[in-house]
Amino acid sequence: MASPLSRALLTCLLAMCAALSGEEKPLVRLRGSDFAGGAAGRFGGTFYGVSGVNYVYAESNGPLASMRATFQLDAAPGKPAFLHLRARDDDAAAACPIEIALNGKPLARGPSEFPSDAWQWAAYPIPAGALKAGPNELAVFNHAPKGAAGMPPWFMVAECCIAGEDYVPAAAASEDLLTVTLPIEKRPLPEDLPPGHTEPAFKVRGMKGWNWIPEQYLAEIPVLAACKMNFLMNCYLSMFTPGGNRWWEPLPDAKKKAYEEVVRACQKHGIEFCFATNPNLSSSRPLDYQSAKDLDALWAHYEWMAGLGVNWFSICLDDISKGIDAAGQAKAVNEILRRLRARNPKAQMVFCPTYYWGTGDDRAARAYLETLASDLHEDVYVFWTGPGVVTPAITRAAAQAYRDRVKHRLIVWDNYPVNDAQPTLHLGPVSGRDPDLFEAADGYMANPLCPQNEANRIPLLTIADYAYNPWGYDPARSIGQAIAHLAETSEQRAVLKDLVELYPGMLLAKQGTGWNPVLSRFREVAHSQQAADACLQRVQGVADRMGKAFPDRFKAAQRTLAANLATMRAELARKHPPPSPAP
Repeated sequence: MASPLSRALLTCLLAMCAALSGEEKPLVRLRGSDFAGGAAGRFGGTFYGVSGVNYVYAESNGPLASMRATFQLDAAPGKPAFLHLRARDDDAAAACPIEIALNGKPLARGPSEFPSDAWQWAAYPIPAGALKAGPNELAVFNHAPKGAAGMPPWFMVAECCIAGEDYVPAAAASEDLLTVTLPIEKRPLPEDLPPGHTEPAFKVRGMKGWNWIPEQYLAEIPVLAACKMNFLMNCYLSMFTPGGNRWWEPLPDAKKKAYEEVVRACQKHGIEFCFATNPNLSSSRPLDYQSAKDLDALWAHYEWMAGLGVNWFSICLDDISKGIDAAGQAKAVNEILRRLRARNPKAQMVFCPTYYWGTGDDRAARAYLETLASDLHEDVYVFWTGPGVVTPAITRAAAQAYRDRVKHRLIVWDNYPVNDAQPTLHLGPVSGRDPDLFEAADGYMANPLCPQNEANRIPLLTIADYAYNPWGYDPARSIGQAIAHLAETSEQRAVLKDLVELYPGMLLAKQGTGWNPVLSRFREVAHSQQAADACLQRVQGVADRMGKAFPDRFKAAQRTLAANLATMRAELARKHPPPSPAP
């Protein structure tokens, strides 16, 4: 994640920390796969971007509830030793009850202190005399009495070390998911089409907002046009009013005026604006698909946009808990499309179904999608996010399987680089998307960061590069070119490179939208004050340089950096409080 120079500096600092602690090398280093027992043999050993993992389930699963690793020592250590464990808890509300024992002596027993959303290191003191010359055994137990294999409660171990208290595990010091190489010269972005191709791969190429205000949409429209995107959809959250999702009421005049300006800006730049609502999300009055009155109220919004010359429209019924009725949904969508085409025969409709991911293999999804296949107007496009809601890989085969199930044309709604308005960034290039995905999908739309729409341009340019020319797409080249196109000076290019390496994106790490690599890395080394200080100073250095290189740009991203730094300082003060003043 760090640049070669910053990685070298960090490695040097961490080596100095280890030298100061007298522990340049651990006595023992084990991976989760070195533990016998556990459940890795049944369910595999790669999870959350880490291989060689093992884990334990509840006691009701017998041998899956414990795992043991043996190791040899030539002699017992002559100074205090600690077990450094890299682990994570399940995603249940309560922490998993665990026990960690060395040669039968408990080092920890009780609720797991590890998080459920990140790998983390923790250090446990080893009692004097617990380590011995010859064979030793380290054991991990899950003491929850009941639970099915494959379900919480579980506890995962990635690796562990036995060393001094301030030892910094090498994995935590060198988890570089992305190293950006800045180009010598700028190339076209997106990359020119290869010989024999005269049209972009995806017909529809663009993005939506994420609860953006009109000014954010206006700021990004010229960027979309410059990188040959042709589609912008409003976020349906942007259509909510201060009273919530009151879709049956007219929008306030000021909001309508602001979005009319957005539509005009799209038309000026050759961008198709797509108007979207979700009448059932967080609504006190979900749309009744059978009610003529409700359909008339919903139609009023679409009629307004149609009157502005808008050609593309969407009805989204994703992430809802009421109104999961495929036949009723199809009826409502068909009726709005009928009214739109009565005004404008070129009107297009994109429907986001409630089951908008996967391939419809489970019973409920299959029945739902088969009803859409038969009832939804044949001209309606369907949004699809991939095999999962957020996924590191989207293949042509998976897209074709979903398309075969729903029997409608697809537009991929890629949930990258969206952060769901959490204080983190995903800035690395889009990756893991098949070069021939366009064979199964007519369009490709990205879901962006919020509120950091300007920083969102970094991954957005790589998305534009991929959607236009997936045949020649190279993520490593594309991210370097994105920085080159967004920066004007060598100082700006260098700091954007380091910012991207700090926040390489959830796709590379196989994590979720809220994953924060800066805080995750900091927490892995926080048991060592020296290493934590070094990590904090690295992030502070990038923040300082961002402020200097971009005094008037990337303000939202700089606020994210500041928030992460504040969290790091607070956690460091709690974990390593300053000594009390002498009386």
